[in-house]
Amino acid sequence: MRLRCAVLDDFQQIAASIADWSPVEDRVDVVSFTEHFVDEDALAEALAEVDIVVTLRERVPFPASLFARLPRLKLLIASGMRNSVIDYAAAEAHGVTVCGTQSSSTPPVELTWALLLGLARGIVEESNALRHGGPWQSTVGADLHGRRLGLLGLGKIGSRVAQVGLAFGMEVVAWSQNLTKERAEEVGVELAPSKDELLAGSDFVSVHLALGDRTRGLIGPRELALMKPGAYLINTSRAAMVDQDALLGALHEGRIAGAGIDVFDVEPLPADHPMRTAPRLLATPHLGYVSRANYATYYGQAVEDIQAYLAGKPVRRLG
Repeated sequence: MRLRCAVLDDFQQIAASIADWSPVEDRVDVVSFTEHFVDEDALAEALAEVDIVVTLRERVPFPASLFARLPRLKLLIASGMRNSVIDYAAAEAHGVTVCGTQSSSTPPVELTWALLLGLARGIVEESNALRHGGPWQSTVGADLHGRRLGLLGLGKIGSRVAQVGLAFGMEVVAWSQNLTKERAEEVGVELAPSKDELLAGSDFVSVHLALGDRTRGLIGPRELALMKPGAYLINTSRAAMVDQDALLGALHEGRIAGAGIDVFDVEPLPADHPMRTAPRLLATPHLGYVSRANYATYYGQAVEDIQAYLAGKPVRRLG
């Protein structure tokens, strides 16, 4: 019997063309869903006759209640090698194998700098004004050279962000709960004495940490109050690390100069979500991982995961 594979959130309708699915086409029928399912009922109905699901990052939760409603599901593939919204115990209890894929650190690094530079030089405002007959030069750019870039996290992504900052001539400092002076020196940056001192002294703050119990709510009202009025906050990591209501308040009241945000508490954002209209905000629809090379890896390795599973030798297992 042929198996049925569902690809979720294929917004750009690219999954079928960016990877070679021919190795599994004799045994698997693939269908892509281009619209996001907003609730579990709709998702369970769509996946009722599905044996394999390919899901992107952590956009779609797979709790125990959903596994119980998908008796045919046997293989769940999530892009990346870490996923906090899959109930692995429930997957095992229902006989579902969970596998992942590799991912590149390049796209989120590039997007971090796109947001930071866009904010610093007022790119969106100036471009819109030029196109629509607005004033000629209405913003004054924030220089990067000689300014302080504070990085919350200095792992694979944070360290690459740091290198770009150094190339711009910025003073780069970093902090995380486990970061050592030796590691900071390896990257060529300064270890901040504390998170509070990093926030208070930085002109730009960028978040590059994994989401967990220690980082959830990392930046709340108190932390935002520590930042300079002329400072900018960038978050391309995980929405739950920054208190969204507190950030909205800071932006509306002008307590920080601006924010560049790529991740949100609800994705896709509802049409009436307050982040869509917040002032001093440069926002993108979770583009951090969206690049041709990254998608080629995600979907190419999803095919490999399916092949390995069909051969009885699953690879890149998660859980």
